Amino acid sequence: MARKNLLTGLTAVKPTAAATPGQGAQTPRRTGGAIGAVGESFAQMRANAVIDVPADLIDAAGVDDRLGDDPDQAALVESIREYGQQVPVLLRHSPNVEGRYDVVYGRRRVAALRALKRPVRAMVRDLPDRDLIVAQGQENTARKNLSFIELANFARQMRDMGFDRKVIQDALHLHEAVVSKMLTVADKVPEALIRAIGPAPGTGRDRWVAFSRALAGHEDAALTATADIPDSDARFEAALAATRTAAAPPKTATRAPWGSVKRGTRGTTISVDRDKDAFADWLVARMDALHADWMQDTKPETGKE
Repeated sequence: MARKNLLTGLTAVKPTAAATPGQGAQTPRRTGGAIGAVGESFAQMRANAVIDVPADLIDAAGVDDRLGDDPDQAALVESIREYGQQVPVLLRHSPNVEGRYDVVYGRRRVAALRALKRPVRAMVRDLPDRDLIVAQGQENTARKNLSFIELANFARQMRDMGFDRKVIQDALHLHEAVVSKMLTVADKVPEALIRAIGPAPGTGRDRWVAFSRALAGHEDAALTATADIPDSDARFEAALAATRTAAAPPKTATRAPWGSVKRGTRGTTISVDRDKDAFADWLVARMDALHADWMQDTKPETGKE
């Protein structure tokens, strides 16, 4: 699927629309020579102007795409501290609060500059929510791949915000079948459990699919199992193991004068001691008859005399 690079379109200067015939539009005055060229240059400079925006006026917007802290954020803070902000971010005017801004792309740089108490060098555009979120998804896939569950959680949030499947595919640069699988997992695994486990960067799609299928009825056990484990992938393994433990019958062993009976996850084992061979032969010879008797005894009542 060809990738639609919205980021290029967001920073491009859009030409002024021509007047529609029949609306009384006047023919624009032609300005030639050096004066006209200077005027066009100033217009383009204003469209691409980079301004300084106080970091405390910039709000997060779009989708909460990261689960847990970014391990590379501290290095970015130190880089900006030493060399300054080399690339401007893209903001939009907040549609909700006058004088505030939303991040379109460059969230990590904004967070780093906020930590350093420095202004943010930014270009500002007026953008709808759809363009903002698609740009966010493309920024993430271009910069650093999200883990499977982070992508699945991103897709779920977009769907819950009312975006259709096509927009989600464009934002994440993924095929429809992959997005469908992600949404299935995100719907089966509660968000609280996803956040407790974290990004689990070493855990791929197949294991998350298996986990989502095994989870039904064991959500609390899986959530409890993630406590006090520092590594995200290890938390996933603990949660998965909790679903298996909760589903398995308890292992028991009973000793008898002739041998033993063991019950476990794979079934029940009857073991006859070596010095009881005669009893073993007797038992094996009558096993079918014993089973038939059990079937007769457990046959449901028909209600007829």
